[in-house]
Amino acid sequence: MIASAWFAALAALFIWWFSTGAILYVVRRAERRGRIGHLQATIMALPLMGGGIWLFEIGRHFETVGATYLSFFAAILIWGWVELAFLTGVITGPNTSHCHGQAKGWERFMRAYGTIAYHEILLVGILLVMLMTSQHAPNPVGLWTFIVLFFARISAKLNLFLGVPKINVEFLPTPLVHLPSHFRIAKMNWLFPFSISALTFAAACWMERLFAAEAAHQTVGFALLAALTALALLEHWLMVLPLPDERLWRWMLPAPKEDRAAKPGTATPRKRLGEF
Repeated sequence: MIASAWFAALAALFIWWFSTGAILYVVRRAERRGRIGHLQATIMALPLMGGGIWLFEIGRHFETVGATYLSFFAAILIWGWVELAFLTGVITGPNTSHCHGQAKGWERFMRAYGTIAYHEILLVGILLVMLMTSQHAPNPVGLWTFIVLFFARISAKLNLFLGVPKINVEFLPTPLVHLPSHFRIAKMNWLFPFSISALTFAAACWMERLFAAEAAHQTVGFALLAALTALALLEHWLMVLPLPDERLWRWMLPAPKEDRAAKPGTATPRKRLGEF
């Protein structure tokens, strides 16, 4: 059963939902203890990063169903720790202040980039290491999983910067309270159709490879990647569709320490696994 495409797709969906909820849960709990709590949560989660690296190194050498799942899960663990470090404010960027209303063009872009610079540099570094160590590897699923997450995140952040109709503030933690002023609510932006088209094309390519797969591990790998890309596509559509997707995780999170209102006239970014 675990070698079927349907099981792999459902596994990707569950891992996406559960890992996102787990990250949000840890951040919400750490929020009650302030800066020390955020730092402790990030440090205590370091074994997940180490485990992800270890599983990635093991999985990339074998063309089996089990190794395919391990590689996919390894990439999620690595990605998840980096996103946890971002949400706790441990690895963000040099700019921790609100963007003033007069900032436009290049200045606004550089201010926005400054809020996430260290985080993006870390992700690029990890991706480069994965690319160098995975050349000619028999099992590239872990690498492609990270690539999908990476480019989906870049696309999501650019769309938030340029402006989208719906931006969720509910899960924004205290260390990132300055982020809303760097993003914009708008009916549409020029990049969104290209983002949707690219993700749709990527999902279609994975599906084509899935139907052409001859071995069980290939079926599982392409099903995992197709499902993950489809979820990234869905998250992009949720930026424009009036659907209460935050209910997927709200019920499982502890109550926030206190309600924080967004600064008037600003937008607040949605935070989920693929965007992080």
